[in-house]
Amino acid sequence: MRLKLHWQILIALVLAVIVGWTAGSEGQFLGVRFYAVFDFVGTLFLNALKMLIVPLVVSSIIVGITGVGDHGSFGRMGLKTVVYYLTTSALAILVGLFLVNLMQPGIIDGAPAQETLGLGSPEVAEEIASKVEGKSATDVVDVFKRMLPPNVFEAATDNGQLLGVIVFSLLFGFFMTRLQPPHADTLKHFWEGVFEVMMKITDLVMKFAPIGVFALVAKVVADTGLEVFQSVAVFALTVILALAIHVFIIMPLILGLVARVNPLRHYRAMAPALLTAFSTASSSATLPLTMECVEKNAGVSNRVTSFVLPLGATINMDGTALYECVAVIFIAQAFGVDLSFTQQLLIVVLALLTSIGVAGIPSASLVAIVVILSVFGIPLEAIGLIYAVDRILDMLRTSVNVFSDSCGAVVIARTEGETRVLQA
Repeated sequence: MRLKLHWQILIALVLAVIVGWTAGSEGQFLGVRFYAVFDFVGTLFLNALKMLIVPLVVSSIIVGITGVGDHGSFGRMGLKTVVYYLTTSALAILVGLFLVNLMQPGIIDGAPAQETLGLGSPEVAEEIASKVEGKSATDVVDVFKRMLPPNVFEAATDNGQLLGVIVFSLLFGFFMTRLQPPHADTLKHFWEGVFEVMMKITDLVMKFAPIGVFALVAKVVADTGLEVFQSVAVFALTVILALAIHVFIIMPLILGLVARVNPLRHYRAMAPALLTAFSTASSSATLPLTMECVEKNAGVSNRVTSFVLPLGATINMDGTALYECVAVIFIAQAFGVDLSFTQQLLIVVLALLTSIGVAGIPSASLVAIVVILSVFGIPLEAIGLIYAVDRILDMLRTSVNVFSDSCGAVVIARTEGETRVLQA
């Protein structure tokens, strides 16, 4: 019987620690250094992930928007839904921002964890700091400028310009819903086909995830030894605490104050979907069960459910946005980079926007983190640090994503005057 992917990744992590620690940076076989092999395979895996970004983001957004368009336009309910999603994602990011500054997981014994984590020499940190110093409040404005690129094809080749591709895809999908047959049907079938092909390619790449994870983690352990996990453990704890605050404090307050329903009833109603989200780490795979729980257990109408939840599975990623913010600032701390308030504000904006754009991608947050690190000029290799704990955190943040979507359906239904919500 073939092991499920999460078990394969777990085994790969254990083996990576053992092999990386045993081989070290100088171990070799028949003249071939193990470290060079780890570096080669890890780079291939990262390149494969980056290869998927543009076509999968474009097709997933267009298909998601046209699916919403089948049930109606961006009217009153659409505006409420978008406002809710942006608000909850922003709140999640701010919680993560507060905790990562409070706990400082990238600092070990009062000093940046750069050398402990094998992130290069102090000269590398100085070079990164010089790049980051140029980031200021004007870069927040530049984020919005990049939302409308003069050449969308050129933007598609630049990770830093991915936001423009996202906005173009949203506009393209929206106006596709305004076309008349046969053009509307032709375009819809085309993009659905592209999306299905990209998902199959993504599935193929993710089959090699255990090998990629093994190489990335083994390289780090070979460089640093087992000390690497001290700081990563604090990073994981920071993320878990932030997710817990969001799902057990902020979301119940929204349910109680805005929707005026009992949060405990909603937890019970969504339990099957949340457990499925945790085990699959996929909002999309959980969507059918999420819709069933929201309709049958929470009492939300199909009119609201079929509009809010598919859109949420595409653009609402509270846990992902929170994770991106914490991860980027953790890596910056590890490099000894002191981010100003405006620079952290830029990270908040980028985390919010990129969490919308890459929501449908497996390991989406890792792809988004690559985008944000690129904007700040921080080496992408640092992402290998967080892969050691990414799987369990992915399961947790997916559950948070799904729970936020379901809360959105309840809130929208109540504001639309539905009275059966969570009354059973």
